[in-house]
Amino acid sequence: MDLTRVNETISQFAALIDEKKMNPYEGNLKIGVDLGTANIVLSVVDELGNPVAGASYPASVVKDGLVVDYVGAVRIVKNLKSQVEDILGVPLTKAATAIPPGTLGGNVKAIANVVESADMEVVKIVDEPTAAASILGITEGAVVDVGGGTTGISILKDGKVIYTADEPTGGTHMSLVLAGNYKVSFDEAETIKKDPNRQREVFTVIRPVVEKMASIVKRHIDGHSVENIYVVGGACCFKDFEKVFFKEIGIKTIKPRAPLLVTPLGIALHCEK
Repeated sequence: MDLTRVNETISQFAALIDEKKMNPYEGNLKIGVDLGTANIVLSVVDELGNPVAGASYPASVVKDGLVVDYVGAVRIVKNLKSQVEDILGVPLTKAATAIPPGTLGGNVKAIANVVESADMEVVKIVDEPTAAASILGITEGAVVDVGGGTTGISILKDGKVIYTADEPTGGTHMSLVLAGNYKVSFDEAETIKKDPNRQREVFTVIRPVVEKMASIVKRHIDGHSVENIYVVGGACCFKDFEKVFFKEIGIKTIKPRAPLLVTPLGIALHCEK
């Protein structure tokens, strides 16, 4: 993996979202919709996978791959779609979306229905760690997507996913620990967790949660030949997150810049029939 290139791509995408701008492009566009537990992100890339535009909105309409507020989810996706269409000046008609590993049956359909109710045809559904692997450009190793409610793992060998798993423990559990420690509400704990000025203090409190995540990953990769672990997702944004993983698992752990945006970009790459 060319980490420098990956970081440049992700930083460029983050800037497009923040500045509500677009990059020039040629050819067809690819669209991805990431219905995350903490954020919904709509990403647009060109045929070569270069970021073109995007939009993001904090939301709690999906829990662990389950759509718990269907109407709210559709409304947010429609609003994001409208924002990006205004930026691009063209309609968005089809998209890819993603699910946590192990999501089954009706839950997969519900996620696809949200995107289609926002007037976009779903052309591909991919699991989240596999989407992340696409933008990272890796063919070997384990991709760990730390979401709001779960930790998802995909192991790749020769460019193919040979194993996937998903277990409870994510950003939500960090917030619950913080709420108990500081004796505040869950929403107040979320605010504390996201305060960049309190990252060092917060990480001391939530470190046991990160260690549990690492133990989950260690158990699932046992028996597989894994040389590198790649962590993505909003809950791994803490400075020393990957250091805890390395200490607990003993395998080199790599975290790209702005890990929250890795999976959304990867989803867009899969927007093809």
